[in-house]
Amino acid sequence: MTAYLLRRLLYAVPILIGVNLLTFALFFMVNTPDDMARMQLGVKRVTPEAIEDWKRERGYDKPLFVNAAAQGGARFTDTIFFDKSVRLFVFDFGFSDDGRDIGREIRERMGPSLAIALPVFVLGLFAYVCAALLLVFFRQTVLDLAGVVACVVLMSVSAMFYIIGGQYLVSKAWRLAPISGFADGAAMVPFLLLPVVIGIVAGLGASTRWYRTIFLDEMGREYVRTARAKGLSEMRVLFGHVLRNAMIPILTGVVVVIPSLFLGSLLFESFFGIPGLGSYTIDAINAQDFAVVRAMVFLGSVLYIAGLVLTDLSYAWVDPRVRFS
Repeated sequence: MTAYLLRRLLYAVPILIGVNLLTFALFFMVNTPDDMARMQLGVKRVTPEAIEDWKRERGYDKPLFVNAAAQGGARFTDTIFFDKSVRLFVFDFGFSDDGRDIGREIRERMGPSLAIALPVFVLGLFAYVCAALLLVFFRQTVLDLAGVVACVVLMSVSAMFYIIGGQYLVSKAWRLAPISGFADGAAMVPFLLLPVVIGIVAGLGASTRWYRTIFLDEMGREYVRTARAKGLSEMRVLFGHVLRNAMIPILTGVVVVIPSLFLGSLLFESFFGIPGLGSYTIDAINAQDFAVVRAMVFLGSVLYIAGLVLTDLSYAWVDPRVRFS
């Protein structure tokens, strides 16, 4: 297990390097610092002096890869590539284009992102699995058919409809919850109720249908017929055998989404005014703050790779037959 984990971590290094190089090329070679300055200054006729001042204030006036004017190691460290890309590997995100500490803001905004994402993740998983097990238990009945039709209808509706419709009905018409906003401590609960419920409902159709397919596939296996032949009840077969053996495909979908818990939801945080990492990314894109966008792309890559490693490790936890060499 240890050797496998080390190999996976080593495999992650070239992936991160590739993502870093691609991001650097997009931001500094395709879209040069001069282009960034013109977009940020926002005027049609920008003087060369204004462009140079903007680049100098943000450290974009250095050479890209090699600083021929420097001596020794500074030839490679006193460059845009080292300052803006290499430092990301030690999670030194630097400062945004308007001077804010990106690392500090990420730490501050991670809490609100988790506050909405964790309840949606945990409660949603419980609701989806229970709904799928219910449909499988009453398979090939009117209830199962109605449930499948409802799932198809739910998954055919855009998440935007649930957000706007929920805000109108629950907040504006019925006045049961705030339409948007956020607060610290226990005061955040009223602000989270509506987005959490909408987040669960928005994923109910697709997730329930997917879990139902997994459980139905397991119901046709040989071990299920053997369990029934031994006289076990359908309830015990479903919960004691089918659910346990379906954990590997469930974990595949569950563990991979863990990185999104930290990065937040772009739509929900933006519409409900939650100051998390999702809204932070959207605001940076709208403001053309390239330093923040680069940091979030790199952080997302790290978390996604971590999710893949956790997925593989969780296989051995739920299935003793899985061995890593």
